[in-house]
Amino acid sequence: MVAGLGNPGRQYARTRHNAGFFVVEALAQRWGIDGQWKSRGDRREIVDRSRGVVLLEPQSFMNLSGEPAEKVASWYKIAPHDMLVVVDELDLPFGKLRMRERGSAGGHNGLKSIIDYFGQDFPRLRVGIGRDANGDAIERVLAPFTPDEEQRLAPIVDAAVRGVELWLEQPAVTAINFVNSWSPAL
Repeated sequence: MVAGLGNPGRQYARTRHNAGFFVVEALAQRWGIDGQWKSRGDRREIVDRSRGVVLLEPQSFMNLSGEPAEKVASWYKIAPHDMLVVVDELDLPFGKLRMRERGSAGGHNGLKSIIDYFGQDFPRLRVGIGRDANGDAIERVLAPFTPDEEQRLAPIVDAAVRGVELWLEQPAVTAINFVNSWSPAL
């Protein structure tokens, strides 16, 4: 399962907190299955049987992402180590990517909710959104990308998608090495 975290609703559609949604939606588009999203109350999902993958977007708001993820994992019998969670990350510079096989929430409420249901032993891909000068985290994550960031976003999402594909196709270390060494063009 690849779970991209974000917030539902038009008012959040292009906000930084929805980086996880951007990645799973781009993955679905790359695979040609983006028209197959099914809404199931507190989640949107696509089952790609040919690849043996479920793409998930919890629709319960970021800080409640664990329950819909647990429902899907339970239904499809997906172990935590077979679930990659994609989230935004304030503490990484804009465009920097980081993948780990396990870890803490690091202050991220979406990851905290997932950890409440699965423990810490699941892979995660963090997409850097960076902090701004005033340091207001809530304002930063819920604000839309700036025009400059929007122009630079496509290759970042593309690299994250490539990292997800490597995680699905290769040993985890291959995906981790790719993601953690990737750097956005200045």
